[in-house]
Amino acid sequence: MGTCPLDRELMLKDNFTGLLRLWARPEVLTCTSWGAPIIWDGTFDPDVAQQEAIQQNLTIGLTVFAVGRYLEKYLARFLETAEQHFMVGQRVVYYVFTERPAAVPRLSLGPGRQLRVERVPRERRWQDVSMERMNTLHAALGGRLGREAHYVFCLDVDQYFSGPFGPEALAESVAQLHSWHYHWPRRLLPYERDARSAAALARDEGDFYYHAALFGGRVQALRQLTAHCAQAQQWDRKRGLEARWHDESHLNKYFWLHKPAKILSPEFCWSPEIGRRAEIRRPRLLWAPKDYAVVRN
Repeated sequence: MGTCPLDRELMLKDNFTGLLRLWARPEVLTCTSWGAPIIWDGTFDPDVAQQEAIQQNLTIGLTVFAVGRYLEKYLARFLETAEQHFMVGQRVVYYVFTERPAAVPRLSLGPGRQLRVERVPRERRWQDVSMERMNTLHAALGGRLGREAHYVFCLDVDQYFSGPFGPEALAESVAQLHSWHYHWPRRLLPYERDARSAAALARDEGDFYYHAALFGGRVQALRQLTAHCAQAQQWDRKRGLEARWHDESHLNKYFWLHKPAKILSPEFCWSPEIGRRAEIRRPRLLWAPKDYAVVRN
């Protein structure tokens, strides 16, 4: 991944973590060429981040789609572990989007934490569930979710929290390094290469490959992101096109055009199937075992 291109004497300060210890992790890349931090374990003080978020009196939204068999297989564990690890000590509102609100498990939530359930239509194909997500999120961010929350994270349901996921992750716009691709050279990254698609990136374009299973930011920044992706997907559909990795392809195009203010390391969303890697010290979110033959049927 290389090393931080910023001068060692330049101290990068984050809105929530104070001074970041960029060179506490010399074995990994901890900042980008445009000055955004890449957050790894050991580069921030979690207590500083926690106190800063409390002082700002924030409400943080967490959205998740649980449609079809994804609801029974993954949602309960996702929510239970979120209660244990996600933004502990902060005000949180969970937004669950599903076509079966009555099937959503009812949890005992901590103080200042709420669960909202929003009905969405059942799509014919799992790909359409993924691609319609941006439209649905855009509408929600312009409605009650946008009025209730200051920052919002959008996550996939087929994963679960395994460690503290706190305000150190907050920023104007937040992208996640894909755990399978963070160490690949740019020429091998799975961007959309069909030049006809609105998601297309040329061979010399792209910074990192970002995972659509986790992205976030301030409400207005996410409104802009979701509007871009929804409009780009509509543009493709009118031309009979479908990007290689659906909304993730469009997300990567957006973050190429509009650089994220903060990037989360693969520690924040890790796939256990990869196995142990020395730089992955403390995973925060883990991919659940995939059972596509069942949940996508």
